[in-house]
Amino acid sequence: MAFPHRPDAPELPDFSMLKRLARDQLIYLLEQQHEVDKLYKVENKPAFSSSEQLCFLVRPRIKNMRYIANLVNADKMAGRTRKYKVIFSPQKFYACEMVLEEEGIYGDVSCDEWAFSLLPLDVDLLSMELPEFFRDYFLEGDQCWINTVAQALHLLSTLYGPFPNCYGIGRCAKMSHELWRKLEEEEDGETKGRRPEIGHVFLLDRDVDFVTALCSQVVYEGLVDDTFRVKCGSVDFGPEVTSSDKSLKVLLNAEDKVFNEIRNEHFSNVFGFLSQKARNLQAQYDRRRGMDIKQMKNFVSQELKGLKQEHRLLSLHIGACESIMKKKTKQDFQELIKTEHALLEGFSIRESTNYIEEHIDRQVSPIESLRLMCLLSITENGLIPKDYRSLKTQYLQSYGPEHLLTFSNLRRAGLLTEQAPGDTLTAVESKVSKLVTDKAAGKITDAFSSLAKRSNFRAISKKLNLIPRVDGEYDLKVPRDMAYVFSGAYVPLSCRIIEQVLERQSWQGLDEVVRLLNCSELAFTDMTKEDKASSESLRLILVVFLGGCTFSEISALRFLGREKGYRFIFLTTAVTNSVRLMEAMSEVKA
Repeated sequence: MAFPHRPDAPELPDFSMLKRLARDQLIYLLEQQHEVDKLYKVENKPAFSSSEQLCFLVRPRIKNMRYIANLVNADKMAGRTRKYKVIFSPQKFYACEMVLEEEGIYGDVSCDEWAFSLLPLDVDLLSMELPEFFRDYFLEGDQCWINTVAQALHLLSTLYGPFPNCYGIGRCAKMSHELWRKLEEEEDGETKGRRPEIGHVFLLDRDVDFVTALCSQVVYEGLVDDTFRVKCGSVDFGPEVTSSDKSLKVLLNAEDKVFNEIRNEHFSNVFGFLSQKARNLQAQYDRRRGMDIKQMKNFVSQELKGLKQEHRLLSLHIGACESIMKKKTKQDFQELIKTEHALLEGFSIRESTNYIEEHIDRQVSPIESLRLMCLLSITENGLIPKDYRSLKTQYLQSYGPEHLLTFSNLRRAGLLTEQAPGDTLTAVESKVSKLVTDKAAGKITDAFSSLAKRSNFRAISKKLNLIPRVDGEYDLKVPRDMAYVFSGAYVPLSCRIIEQVLERQSWQGLDEVVRLLNCSELAFTDMTKEDKASSESLRLILVVFLGGCTFSEISALRFLGREKGYRFIFLTTAVTNSVRLMEAMSEVKA
């Protein structure tokens, strides 16, 4: 059921060093530099403390600066004198210092940085925990976090050796790569002569593939995230899962043996596995009956604790599965998945549009309705004006006019667009492209594309075979390709691009795909002659998702790694899903 790696698969680097570095730096900052002896959690209420020194460990956000300014100014009003320290993590922004100055407290506080940009969530997953990255860059065009990404890559190359092969696609990927290379050149001596541990790095912008992030997840880990919200690698299971009156915070990583075996599985296989696991566990407990005193002593001292832990975890995941099933049955999940698959395949578009309208009219969920509208828009290269106006009007009438600004945000980000007049020629363009060469068809498509920014999803899907053609039913128990993460209906575009580039070790032969992705100037390959790279390190690949990645993409690439003999390491600005994506674009906060 789990994904056992091939015997020849390379070993993953030990990322515990990152935790130790971050911890030691924080201890130095707090205890030695600022003499901090107690930490308070900053919330939306004043921090009451009798201490003569307040130290704030914060993200560089404007609202945090306002909070600190209010506290300092309140002390001033009360005639109280204290020392104030602000430690920014992962970096300090000029804008934050400007706010402190505007509030009249810049001279009262001293500022420092804690460069903690990489949090190991699992043996193969690193997160920068910057959920704001997506909105800041892809909506606002704010490039402030690019330096943080470059610094994170520089730290990894310093600890684990230089990266011989680097590929990327997207504007943010290209800028991050260029800044990172400048940092490498400035500190050339740090990685010189080191043997590379990671052979390939792939940087990918989230806007290269919005479709995958907008689809409902059906692998177990993805469903847990969609249902309960995984935060920093842990999840809060409520009383409906724990079968008690208390909630429980559970770490979801490879140390949880039950979770590790089902995390990448399609949900339809999970109950069967958990049932078998429960029977095996019961059989191990039943062994006690025939034991003598010595055997019982060994059993209690060596096995019982492990069995109890496994039993506790098994009960939690069975409870989580039951809770997911209840929620998805109530939401008519099968009908929703069927609509999504129809949109991906380009069939029954009118029926799918009617389903979305019904969804809006029933006021099921404003976020869910937006997600489906965006999926329809991207797969169809924008909505025809009549449908766009109709869906937008119905949505605003159903959920309220305060969502008007959200539509503007979605349009600017390219998630929900209206077809320009020339876009209606898509069908003509499709027929013409069958009669002429790819190059000539490309010129025709370019002419149409100049009228409006288009996703070109249908053409890309055809080029990369994203919709598998299967005779009979897709076998989810023994998956044949990465499409299993979406019930065999769709191979994640981001994962297919990575697979194709790694096979070629360049973008050669993918010119048409790159052009259709509107990234002709933004796909790059940076290969250095690296004699020290071992064959093992060349099968270890770091994939950097800028703007967030989903658990479905992680599961798909783990599957690809097992099939091809690779091991993937994931670095993401944050783990995301369709709900987080829509919330980042929304001007109406839940």
